Amino acid sequence: MLRKIRILLAVVCFVSITLLFLDFTGTVHAWLGWLAKVQLLPAILAGNAAIVAALVVLTLLFGRVYCSVICPLGVMQDCAAWFGKRARKNRYGYSPERKWLRYGILALFVVAMIVGAGSLVALLAPYSAYGRIAQNLFAPLWAWGNNALAYMAERADSYAFYSVDVWIKSASTLAVAAVSFAVIAVLAWRNGRTWCNTVCPVGTVLGFLSRFSLLRPSIDADKCNGCGLCARNCKAACIDSKSHKIDYSRCVACMDCIDKCHKGAIAYRMRRKNDVAEKEPHATAEPSNAARRNFLTGVGMLAATSAIRAQDKVVDGGLAVIADKKIPVRRTPIVPPGARSLRNMASHCTGCQLCVSVCPNGVLRPSGDLMTLMQPESSYERGYCRPECTKCSEVCPTGAIRKITRAEKSSIQIGHAVWIESNCLPVTEGVYCGNCARHCPAGAITMISYDSDDPDAPKIPSVNVERCIGCGACENLCPARPFSAIYVEGHEQHRTI
Repeated sequence: MLRKIRILLAVVCFVSITLLFLDFTGTVHAWLGWLAKVQLLPAILAGNAAIVAALVVLTLLFGRVYCSVICPLGVMQDCAAWFGKRARKNRYGYSPERKWLRYGILALFVVAMIVGAGSLVALLAPYSAYGRIAQNLFAPLWAWGNNALAYMAERADSYAFYSVDVWIKSASTLAVAAVSFAVIAVLAWRNGRTWCNTVCPVGTVLGFLSRFSLLRPSIDADKCNGCGLCARNCKAACIDSKSHKIDYSRCVACMDCIDKCHKGAIAYRMRRKNDVAEKEPHATAEPSNAARRNFLTGVGMLAATSAIRAQDKVVDGGLAVIADKKIPVRRTPIVPPGARSLRNMASHCTGCQLCVSVCPNGVLRPSGDLMTLMQPESSYERGYCRPECTKCSEVCPTGAIRKITRAEKSSIQIGHAVWIESNCLPVTEGVYCGNCARHCPAGAITMISYDSDDPDAPKIPSVNVERCIGCGACENLCPARPFSAIYVEGHEQHRTI
């Protein structure tokens, strides 16, 4: 019964979190957006002490149920392990803990957070890893399925569905997502929770806490007949059936062992005094103390760091082909309003792609820069950042993009427009345009004469950088191709105008 309850809750959480990345209508987040904010690492980065405390208490009471129910990457591994189990039953076996690897990766992860190496943090963060997989691999399939339904509905004179664009936002992020999915899925298919118990820093932190959990699976040596069925079905490889010991730092409370034991020798019950020896089979007290010191040092550094940083058309009228716009070379990247600064984005963002998935205008896409790899940045080839849209700030679970109102967004300057004379149609073609001035929502662009001494001279844009908010409407709607005659240069520190 406990196993069935765990599976039901895991399926609900997994499907709900996946829908956050697949939804392109903007409706799911209003109901399920909180699931992204109860993930451990995002809660730590956002400084959400209540969520962190709740997850710590949950682990101390019930063990690593977070890893088997709440964490989407953990549930994804269970799905892959289930397929492997169908291929060959009773395929697991006990293996000792690789403590040096677990705590070494945790230390590396903490150091990466301290020095601001966001790319490494993004690679190791479990929720973010799954977010990239869902956004880059699952979301296109979901969108293509929707487009197929829209096509069939249109043929039936129904508009219950509508087509959406499917495009690659970042080749590098797509490659990282594909490799991550392949590696994690194959490891899970072959060996169960290998990734959770050797690589994942969140799993290491929760594993330390779960050693002291109040409720846990335990083996009754008097009832056990030594068949080893529990160990051969333990995807965490943490049951030593010969000595009737369980390594609780790796146990994810999946309850599979309880379900498989035909003698009733394993039960999920309150911790007993003689269970203390089961925390680390075949281990001496000295390594345990060293591991504890390493863990507390790592968590202390992590807590200190967190506290401190606490193209729509392709033809014109069906006749003239319009070339795709190309991304201009920006000296300073543009990050969305609410991010406050490039430094705040780099220190808090884990590259989960949730903001990218909800951006309705195709403005946000993952960065390809090595130091900020997979973190969101703005570019305006497919749309511009509309002043009335605040979706990215509403869904960010880490505090990398702080929640803002529409009124606040209209006064936040994330960059400023720069005019390129050699690309401007009034200069190169001698025609009147004024598209940038007509569509500027901040009224920061006015048209002035190119030559004040010539009354017939074409008019060119003049940018008031004090009023410009960097929304990119001018860049996006500029008819010049392939590069716009006006583009937005980002600000390292956002300003309020």
